Amino acid sequence: MLQQVFLPVLFSRTLINKLYRSPFAFTRQGFPFYRAAAFYLNPLLSSLDLNSIPLQLLPSRIMAENRFIVVYAKLGTSSCKKCKTKIEKAALRIGKVVPNPFSDDGGDMKQWYHPSCIFETFLRARPTTKIIEEAEDLDGFQDLQQDDKDAVNDLIKDFFNNPQNKRKRSGTSSTGSSSSSSNVTASKTSSTPKKEEKKKPSADVKESKPPPPSPSSNSAESESKEGKKGGNKDDAFRCFRQLCAKIADENTYLGKTQLVSDMLKKGSSGDVFCGDTYLWLKLLLPGVVKLVYNLNSKQLVKLFSQIFGENHEEMVKDLEQGDVAETIRMFFENNSKLLPQKKSTISLQEVDQLLTDLSKVTKEDDQQRYLTKITKRCTGNDLKMVIRLIKHDLRINAGAKHILDGLDPNAYAAFQASRSLQDVVDRVLQNRRENKLGLEKKLSVRASLMTPVLPMLAEPCRSVEMAMRKCPGGFYAEIKYDGERVQVHKNGSEFRYFSRSLKPVQPHKVSHFKDFIPKAFPGGNNLILDAEVLLVDNATSTPLPFGTLGIHKKAAFKDANVCLFVFDCLHLNNENLMEFSIKKRRKILEDNMVEIKNRIMFSKTQFITDPTDLQSLMTKVFREGLEGLVLKHIKSIYEPGKRHWLKVKKDYLEQGSMADSADLVVLGAYYGTGNKGGLMSVFLTGVYNPFTKKWCTVSKVGNGFDDKTLDRLQKELKMVKISKDVQKVPSWLNIKKSVIPDFIVEDPHQAPVWEITGAEFSKAEIHTADGISIRFPRLTKIRTDKSWKEATDLPRLKELYKSSKEVSDFPNLVTPKVSPADDSSKENDFKGDAEQSSDEHKNSQSSPQKTPVKRKIPMKEEQESPGQSSKSKARKIDEMFQKSRSDNEGGDKKSSTSKEKKPMCKYGSGCYQKNPQHLAAFDHSTSSSGAASTSVSDPLPNVFRNMKIYLPKNMESYKKLKRFIIAFDGEILPDHDISNATHLVIVKDLNESDVSSASPSAVCITSEWLWKCIKKKQCVPTQKYVFTA
Repeated sequence: MLQQVFLPVLFSRTLINKLYRSPFAFTRQGFPFYRAAAFYLNPLLSSLDLNSIPLQLLPSRIMAENRFIVVYAKLGTSSCKKCKTKIEKAALRIGKVVPNPFSDDGGDMKQWYHPSCIFETFLRARPTTKIIEEAEDLDGFQDLQQDDKDAVNDLIKDFFNNPQNKRKRSGTSSTGSSSSSSNVTASKTSSTPKKEEKKKPSADVKESKPPPPSPSSNSAESESKEGKKGGNKDDAFRCFRQLCAKIADENTYLGKTQLVSDMLKKGSSGDVFCGDTYLWLKLLLPGVVKLVYNLNSKQLVKLFSQIFGENHEEMVKDLEQGDVAETIRMFFENNSKLLPQKKSTISLQEVDQLLTDLSKVTKEDDQQRYLTKITKRCTGNDLKMVIRLIKHDLRINAGAKHILDGLDPNAYAAFQASRSLQDVVDRVLQNRRENKLGLEKKLSVRASLMTPVLPMLAEPCRSVEMAMRKCPGGFYAEIKYDGERVQVHKNGSEFRYFSRSLKPVQPHKVSHFKDFIPKAFPGGNNLILDAEVLLVDNATSTPLPFGTLGIHKKAAFKDANVCLFVFDCLHLNNENLMEFSIKKRRKILEDNMVEIKNRIMFSKTQFITDPTDLQSLMTKVFREGLEGLVLKHIKSIYEPGKRHWLKVKKDYLEQGSMADSADLVVLGAYYGTGNKGGLMSVFLTGVYNPFTKKWCTVSKVGNGFDDKTLDRLQKELKMVKISKDVQKVPSWLNIKKSVIPDFIVEDPHQAPVWEITGAEFSKAEIHTADGISIRFPRLTKIRTDKSWKEATDLPRLKELYKSSKEVSDFPNLVTPKVSPADDSSKENDFKGDAEQSSDEHKNSQSSPQKTPVKRKIPMKEEQESPGQSSKSKARKIDEMFQKSRSDNEGGDKKSSTSKEKKPMCKYGSGCYQKNPQHLAAFDHSTSSSGAASTSVSDPLPNVFRNMKIYLPKNMESYKKLKRFIIAFDGEILPDHDISNATHLVIVKDLNESDVSSASPSAVCITSEWLWKCIKKKQCVPTQKYVFTA
């Protein structure tokens, strides 16, 4: 013991260096004392805390990194250390970098070998001697020619397959690499046998005794045991990074899936995968199996600026490029306070454990401590990938389907249903074992109680014809309630509620349902329901507007309850119902559920087989101010995550012409993220308030831009960078703190005007335009013809909001059944519309165009008192579905009685004829039903039949003209098909250059010809309307 204490004192640093580098050299010179000293010195150095010793005092053997180098011989003067023959010039050679025993300043020297010779020396090497285990152990390997790379890889593979070789690949064991918390790593450089290292496990990584090798390497148990120790090469974090890089570089989704499949079957060696399958998939899907770290990009930059000792402002400035992981990597590799590791030795298990620990802390000091702990174990690229795991985005352009398909073809569907990755992996591995025994078994799709199921979704329905084409055998039409979708799980007396995004629902919205669900489902011990939760008026059972479920807004409605509208049942009493059709599921739901008024209720449903019934229902729903309809094919099963239902909303119909829109002024912009990092890609729009003389915010718009438009806007928009600083907000802008952008326009009076379209006008308290905003906004047109004076101002926006909540025009979306009746009765009405459209077109050329107002259709309900309006609305919804249901049930009776009725006279009660035979043959009543039947039977004229017309999209009245041309049997051609047009509409100073693209047989005419044809209801000659430059 005294020798161990006094040895560092007795020997000078130079002598210790010599002893520790080559103790045997001294014994050959006849100094046995030095050999004895080295015997005591070796265990002493391995037990020292190297972090407490100044770097300049460490022996150079510890400071140097024992490594290998591969290059081509330069002169042909070097000799092989083993066979003693010369290595020819330009021949491949491998050098072992060792400490120079003749240098006092810690220099190195290279011992050269033929590639085959050095691997022969490894066969006789001691178990503790460092050898070449993989190509990455060779410096300069990437500079070799491909043939030489393959030759080296073959030598490595042959070495480990050689029967005389008793050594196995050491992999990336955490035991030998995590004992140091600085860049000087004792386990890498110390020549102490690994047995001694294992006696003192690291404080950061828990050691576990490696289990005996299992005969079933693919079993779940062997994988989990092997994964815990992290000593398998397939569990190296470096391999994970390499796979992510390959997936990101692969362009095809099938190719990405194949890369994952190859890794999970063959491993990094190409033989068999021996890693932890669950852990690999968990980290490949950080956005699916998600941990919450409470760290945004700016917080990460702040913490790492303190860890690296770097300038915080410089890191924030670099963050504007949009990739926080790349920013941190760059500053990590260039900092001088905490140097990165030279080689990646960290395992997936270590990364997962460190990230799990990080997710459990919220204080900044604790977060910094864990991030420092992670950083000390990482190379620059390791840390970059760790940050991307924290941000839940690996940037590999691959979703859960592409990753899970690499595990099993049905793994994605099974995961969508159960949302339990561990369950899916265990079942896949179990099936593989059974398949090896000759039992073919397919992975089943099933839901798990108390685990959210990915909800089935709906795609937009653009027309009645699309609905009938997608659902030819009939479908259920359900009201699309404007509430919040909720998935209810009940297991005995335990309840859980999940949102559309699979997150727990806030308790104040659903906590009271535990008292009513058992009463509504008296026989349901365990179940999964798909439903919508919203606030309803107790007196009328009418749903209240979107957003009223908020805890503060709900307090404003005293006589209202939170109600659950149930529309599907996925699981009932241990039986999976997802494989049943919607018809059978609906029947089971109705048999097992009892409605509790204003608490647990059925969603309104109607079975539809005729397009006119759908047209009628759509009209009524939209006139009642409801959001829309959801259409479900009668034979459809419940497919989690699939968009096999249809949803009908105003902004989907008539190519979006029925959507709410406003002309807003661009007020500011925000930096984008991802591939739009460093660009202004989200824009703040607003309106002018003439009373306060200030500008108010309305909406943040990030959709509707292509790449060319975004690039152009970076140059055209005159912005001032304020970086969301409240102190730099100009006085002319009325804005709330949470909406302050990165950039503000220099002068709003010179800012562009954009037409912004969305699903509907809504209330959003974060905006200052009287709380009015637009749901799902998108840019539809840049209004170069308007300045801020012609744009929508605050009073006009209030009118638009009010009118959008009232009754609006709803066009006939189904092609009417043409009857041989004369259509002259509607000629005057139609001519009036055409003349009005023509007048509007003329006026729009002489005066600035204003935002269109939706016409209000007079209805009987409007004459009711305000107190009766909600009751009337609820009553009409019920009557609407009851009438439609009774019409479907009694269709035969209805058709038989209609034959007995007399045909309606086209002049109605105002008929001028006195002929008794005419009066007896036709009905002259003034009922609304008669008028409706007349309108349906009126055919439209075929004015533009066999004409292919090209309209410039940015011309005035484009939408209106397009509707007339299509209604009159014409065809509108897109821009790329202009050469096939028979008629080109040319507008002066707008698209005169299109004349050169036209076919020689095409006629270039002005829009006046279209309006004349529409007004006359017949095709007029084009001579007077031919365009002349």
